[in-house]
Amino acid sequence: MEMKLIVLIFFCMFFYSNAHHYDFNVELTKYTRLCSTKNILTINGMFPGPTLYAHKGDTLVVNVYNHATDNITIHWHGVKQPKSSWWDGPAYITQCPIKPGSNFTYIVKLSTEEGTIWWHAHSDWARATVHGAIVVYPKLGTSYPFPKPHGETLIILGEWWKEDVSEVLEQAQSGQSPVPSDAYTINGQPGDLFPCSKLETFRMVVEKGRTYLLRVINSGMTNGLFFSVAGHRLTVVGSDACYTHPTTSNFILIFPGESMDLLLQANQPPHHHYYMATSPFSYQDSSDLNNTTATAILQYSTHHHHNNDHPLLPSFPPFNDTMAAFNFSSSLRSLSNVNHSLIQVPKSITKHIYMTVSVNVIEINGTEFLSSLNNISFSNPSIDILQAYYKRINGVFGRRFPDKPPYFFNFTADEQPERLLVPRSGREVEVLEYNEEVKIVFQGTSLVLAESHPMHLHGYSFYVVGMGFGNFDKTRDPFAYNLLDPPHKNTVSIPRDGWVAIRFKADNPGVWYMHCHLERHLTWGMSTAFIVKDGECPQAKLSLPPPNMPPC
Repeated sequence: MEMKLIVLIFFCMFFYSNAHHYDFNVELTKYTRLCSTKNILTINGMFPGPTLYAHKGDTLVVNVYNHATDNITIHWHGVKQPKSSWWDGPAYITQCPIKPGSNFTYIVKLSTEEGTIWWHAHSDWARATVHGAIVVYPKLGTSYPFPKPHGETLIILGEWWKEDVSEVLEQAQSGQSPVPSDAYTINGQPGDLFPCSKLETFRMVVEKGRTYLLRVINSGMTNGLFFSVAGHRLTVVGSDACYTHPTTSNFILIFPGESMDLLLQANQPPHHHYYMATSPFSYQDSSDLNNTTATAILQYSTHHHHNNDHPLLPSFPPFNDTMAAFNFSSSLRSLSNVNHSLIQVPKSITKHIYMTVSVNVIEINGTEFLSSLNNISFSNPSIDILQAYYKRINGVFGRRFPDKPPYFFNFTADEQPERLLVPRSGREVEVLEYNEEVKIVFQGTSLVLAESHPMHLHGYSFYVVGMGFGNFDKTRDPFAYNLLDPPHKNTVSIPRDGWVAIRFKADNPGVWYMHCHLERHLTWGMSTAFIVKDGECPQAKLSLPPPNMPPC
């Protein structure tokens, strides 16, 4: 194994001149939050984990050594990994896990990404503490499509449970709604509104009159998060490593899996401290929701801190404010720039998929939850789907994921027939021809519980051409599509009792996972995968597997 690793590293150094090398040591580390201490899974002892830096088009070579007692994989969220789904990371989809005491080297190939994305564990619920940022700067010789900021700061939003996350996972695996987290976090800290937290609260120091780039990631497990800075407006200039038309707001709404680049002007009186804060957006019952606020402090460099200072706190919409959420999410637009990205919305659609997204139950009148896409609740195989596809191993997955739901009804009605509440279990995937132009309409349903669902597609960015409430109307709603400058995303949230339409071109061969980024829904089966077949020319074919893939 060591010789294979040496050969692989030499191969990477020779063929990837713009390669950045990192070592990830997966290990248990003691951390204290909320007045109690526990062991958490970390990378290199850090929570959040290390930040990876690169320029557009570079390659990251990451050696992962598992010194812990649980299996692990790492996913490079938002990285397209052209023709290289071997290194994408989701357990039992593109690889088997890295077992304790073993290692695996990921080659992370950046292509069109520019801005902020992230990495995280993609096995069980390990990503609760195993995650970090990827900062992709413009290519050397180019610049941002906005004036260069005077400084930049990472803002990673997350969650903290006092109990072991493995116990929360067990609750979800048993079909129960897992206990809510005890606090949200900003850069790993809940902030000084919580006990035993004041001294460690994250601080950002700014100079009056300067502009700062905030790179914000929602690494949380359970719901969307509002984020705001008291007294300051935020201008969105990028999302999911794609630039956007500048959009200014008092707050942003960011769902699990999403990343956003924001400009903040330090233009307020410097004699105050200002809270940066985050609070939830959710439709869960209050008993299942952590409805607290995490804080950090924005401080002007000319203001000296006093113990009796009381930072100003921003205000947020109510935690279940549907219109505030919809208005913000639907306001994003792509920025077309010859030096960064051109808008190329597919318009000759050859594959139409209408996909219901539902929370279900295991049996009628039961209290154990499942979830589904087109009434199929996905279950992981014992070997990864990519290996089975490449080696033509039968019986691991099916190729008949339906292009439409088995039943058509009023998907968003207040009451639903009991016979519709129970899905079927399966392991069906969608097979796409190379270069096929695909449209998916995600239709939220009110089965069991109507919620927002942040859907993430691996290996691609897609154009969000439309969204709305109620049942999608195929004769009316397409007339309102934005085909001029829709946002280019890898994660998009379906409005509660609503729909979202996306488009992409299937030009990246391999196996690519698609799932809800609310971890309980993923655990319950809200996922599937796309197999994109090879094209004709060598440049349009899946690469050969690396020699050191973890065994199953």
